[in-house]
Amino acid sequence: MLSKIFLHKKDDPQDPAVRARCGRNAGIFGIVLNTLLAAGKIIVGSISGAISVTADGLNNLTDCGSNVVSVIGFKMSEKPADKEHPFGHRRAESVASLLIAVIILVVAAELIMQSAEKIFSPSETDISLLVLIILGVSVAVKLFMFLFNRSLGKTISSETLKATAADSISDVIATTAVLISAIISRFTKLELDGYLGVVVALFIAVTGIGILKDTISNLLGKAPDPEIVRDIEKRVLSFENVRGLHDLTVHDYGQNKLYATVHVEVDAQMSITSAHDLADRIEKDFAQHTAIALTVHIDPLVYDDPELNRLRDEIYRIVGEIDPSLKMHDFRMVGGDTHKNLVFDVAVPFDCKISDADILQRIKDGVALLDGHYDTVATIERQNIE
Repeated sequence: MLSKIFLHKKDDPQDPAVRARCGRNAGIFGIVLNTLLAAGKIIVGSISGAISVTADGLNNLTDCGSNVVSVIGFKMSEKPADKEHPFGHRRAESVASLLIAVIILVVAAELIMQSAEKIFSPSETDISLLVLIILGVSVAVKLFMFLFNRSLGKTISSETLKATAADSISDVIATTAVLISAIISRFTKLELDGYLGVVVALFIAVTGIGILKDTISNLLGKAPDPEIVRDIEKRVLSFENVRGLHDLTVHDYGQNKLYATVHVEVDAQMSITSAHDLADRIEKDFAQHTAIALTVHIDPLVYDDPELNRLRDEIYRIVGEIDPSLKMHDFRMVGGDTHKNLVFDVAVPFDCKISDADILQRIKDGVALLDGHYDTVATIERQNIE
């Protein structure tokens, strides 16, 4: 694997110090390669008058800037938590990826303007054998950088290196297009330089937009990986006396920095000290065996009341008939002999098309058909549901 270039045999890929070292080394490696490519293309492009070659060289120069930003990002992410940043600095990687995307988009805009000028004011381009060699070498080097950054990025789970890999493969496509254009221009009278400059710029822009979209999503707090959610649920439910769980929330503060909260359902007959001990054991288990800092909230539910159990089943049925994806939890009954409130929460997927008001009304209509004097006190919660 190409990732072994900077990753030693005994290294733990998820260790913060190892990740930071690999990220910094990969960034420095990229700076060296991109500087050489940029210098070669800009010099040859300026001599030959090929705007697409010069544009491709400027693109490599911005890649150097991106590598510098990534090195700084990895360095910052290595800093421990402090008073101002109690959750650490690992989101610095996302900030670095955001800056990389902005740099890419600025360059793309500049290249489009330069290429458009070449289209409307064409000038003769001298495509020499040296130009073709430089472009061919560039394609090979960028393909290597793509494979290397993708491999290392997956191994250490780095957003920044994955963004760099995406940028590298777009460079491969763009430079290949420029190479084809140069070959055509060398052996024919067709002047495709300005048009290929626009194509290169658009490839660069698409890459920048993709990186920007993914990075902003991470910074805003995107939904957790479904596999992580399933693993958390499976681990919590494996504990004895856990009857169910709900309201699982996961916050990602950067690689290996996950914080989660969950409501764990237990029998109301369990003593407070036993319930507290259960919560402690679950939290300690996650701390020792996972990279998740879990906080457990205990929800005591009554399971030995025949009327309550019957009504709980009825509410499950009513909610399920509205939409099978809806989930009911925290069911309890409050009131006296003549009037009782059925209190519960209903989790609704974000993509459910039924409005909250309609869901609530349909639940109330279903409860009204039950025997007895029951009122509905339901809380509708929009959330991700697996």
